Amino acid sequence: MLLQEALTAGQFALTAEVTPPRGGDPGRTLAAAVALRGLVHAVNITDNSRAVMRMSSLAMCRLLLDQGLEPVLQVTCRDRNRLALQADLLGAHALGIRNLLCLTGDPLKAGDQPNARPVNELEAVRLLQLVQRFNAGEDPVKGDLPDGGTELFAGAAADPQATSWSGLVSRVRRKQAAGARFLQTQMVMDEQALRRFVQEITQPLGLPVLAGVFLLKSAKNAAFINRMVPGVTIPQAIMDRLAAAADPAAEGIAIAAEQVATYRSIAQGVHLMAVKAEERIPEILRLAGVESVGGSAGGVAAELVGARSPHGSPS
Repeated sequence: MLLQEALTAGQFALTAEVTPPRGGDPGRTLAAAVALRGLVHAVNITDNSRAVMRMSSLAMCRLLLDQGLEPVLQVTCRDRNRLALQADLLGAHALGIRNLLCLTGDPLKAGDQPNARPVNELEAVRLLQLVQRFNAGEDPVKGDLPDGGTELFAGAAADPQATSWSGLVSRVRRKQAAGARFLQTQMVMDEQALRRFVQEITQPLGLPVLAGVFLLKSAKNAAFINRMVPGVTIPQAIMDRLAAAADPAAEGIAIAAEQVATYRSIAQGVHLMAVKAEERIPEILRLAGVESVGGSAGGVAAELVGARSPHGSPS
C-alpha cells in the first residue's frame, strides 16, 4: 500500500496513468507500466476513458499486481448499474486491489460509440458512499457483510480550473464526506488555480491532492485537446511555445517536467498523464529531479517505491 502509506504520512506521492489496450493483448500496457517501476507509487488504469472501448481496468490491475506493481483501479459509473459496481468492488478486493479512483465517467458522445446506452445509476459521490459502506462491513441489502469490511482506499477526481468555484467547493466537500481519501486532478495548466484550490478547499479538509500533469506532444495536439476535451483550456503561451519548438515532442516533455517541479511545492503529489506516450514519463521525472530509486534526486517518493519494489475522466 505504497500510495496510502505516502499520502497518510504527508509525503510527496507520484502516480501515472496507463491506458489499457484496444484488444486482447496486454503486452504494450504492461511494458509501459513496468517501465515506471521505482518511479511512482502507483499506476492508474483507465476505465474506458473518453467513452472509448478498452480492455477491462479490473483485469489490467490484476496483471499489474502479478508484476509486483501497485495499481489504482479507475471505476466509472457510466457503464454499470449498482449491482455490477458492487460486484466489481468486491472482486477487486478479492484480487488484492486496494486503490480506487471513483468517477462518474465521460459522456458517451465524447467516444466512438455514441449510440451505446449509458447507465449512470450512480455517480462519483454515491460510488464513494458505496465503498465507504463496504469498508464499514455493511451489506447494502442484508445488514452486514458476512466476512467483514473491505479495505479499499478510495480517491476521486477534481478540476481546480472549474468555471464555477462554488460548485467546485461543494463537490469536493461532498466527495470528502462520502469517503474520498485523496484527489487526483484533471490536467492543470494554471499554477495559481492549483494553489488556490489546495489552500482554500482541500487543505482545510485534510484531503491530499495529486496535481494532474498532461504531456502535450505538439501545438496540433494541444489544439485538439482544447477542442475535444470538455473543460480544458491550454494557455496560448504554451501553444506558441510548442509551435515554435524545433522538436515539439521534446518541448512537451520539458513543459511537463517544469510543471512537476512547480506543483510538488503546492500539492502533496503529482499525477502524470501521457496518452499513447507513457514511455516518456521517466524522462519527464528525470528532468523534474525525480530520477533514481533511493537517490537524492528521487526524494521520498522514489525511496519509498524502491524499498518495496521486486497506477482523464469527469468527476
